[in-house]
Amino acid sequence: MYSNSTQSYFITLTQHIEKTMEKSVAQSLPPELHFASTWYGPDMEKRSGEWIHKLTSTEIAELEKAAEPLLASGKNIASLTATDFPLPTLGPKLLVLREELIRGRGFALFRGLPVEKYDERKAGTIFYGLGLHLGSPRSQNAMGHTLGHVRDLGMKSSDPNTRIYQTNERQTFHTDSADVVGLLCLKKAKKGGESLLVSASAIFNEMRKQRPDLLELLLQPIATDRRGEVPVGMKPYLLIPVFSYYKEHLTIFYQRQYIDSAQRFEDAPRLTPLHVEALDMFDRLANDPKLCLSMDLEPGDMQFVYNHALLHDRMGFLDWENPAEKRHLLRLWLSIPGDRHLPEIFATRFGSVEIGNRGGIIIKGTTLTIPWTT
Repeated sequence: MYSNSTQSYFITLTQHIEKTMEKSVAQSLPPELHFASTWYGPDMEKRSGEWIHKLTSTEIAELEKAAEPLLASGKNIASLTATDFPLPTLGPKLLVLREELIRGRGFALFRGLPVEKYDERKAGTIFYGLGLHLGSPRSQNAMGHTLGHVRDLGMKSSDPNTRIYQTNERQTFHTDSADVVGLLCLKKAKKGGESLLVSASAIFNEMRKQRPDLLELLLQPIATDRRGEVPVGMKPYLLIPVFSYYKEHLTIFYQRQYIDSAQRFEDAPRLTPLHVEALDMFDRLANDPKLCLSMDLEPGDMQFVYNHALLHDRMGFLDWENPAEKRHLLRLWLSIPGDRHLPEIFATRFGSVEIGNRGGIIIKGTTLTIPWTT
């Protein structure tokens, strides 16, 4: 047996070696990051005046005026461009918003669209037309929906071909396969369904300080399930790192449930216990009230989030019994001109890394369409 002094020496030596190794790993990682999108939830909540824009009566009238001839003509809005939806007052503000999304805090909320006065087509046409001033709509699923519906279809995420937005379950923090995701709230749930956001670079910095060895694993490719939406010539899973540091930008790509379900494929790279520990730490930090921001989307709210810098989440919810009152949001995936460069590996999910022409889900037989439900 070793003496107490000898045991103490070995403990101290082990701790010194571990700290030295952690320091060595940290030195090989990208530096601590300080972007405009590196924010912490409680501070951002206090600054809500910076990211909530209350639509004026002039702006609302302008949106309605732009939509009216399109609704009267019955034109397929999937073929529209921004010039087909003139917004002389609001348009310049949307260009400022675009810059705030891709080079600023990474999100914004437009509040006050009177959706209770509109039917689904009018609300959707206004939302789609506004989105055209930010970027190009992309297909959100294998069916080619460029204007999506987010609501509970009675499905369960345990089905490997179900996307979680089709359930009433909590989504958990994730990114979508486009530069920007936009949501328009038409109806809110009876209870729950709050929207949450978190800064990817804030999580990165915390992991870098606390466990650089685990952060290192998240900078390496990890298998993510395509959930049955498989492009021609591709595997049923994709391989993209959680964190990619490229041309001095940190880009996030993450959906924990789909990482876990990718393990059903025998040829997918295995998650080791350290990978699981790293992913668990990532989730724990994302859900930390000191990092994340929560907001309750009201009918008429339009939220826009930059997928490359932030993750978003939705809490589980209890819906209304009346089908006409059930929670219902419209969604846009947008490719943004003037955006950052992405690593080439993103082409396996985004179809291309060409700025302004990337993102979305296209498989054999996909045709772009607007899926009106009424």
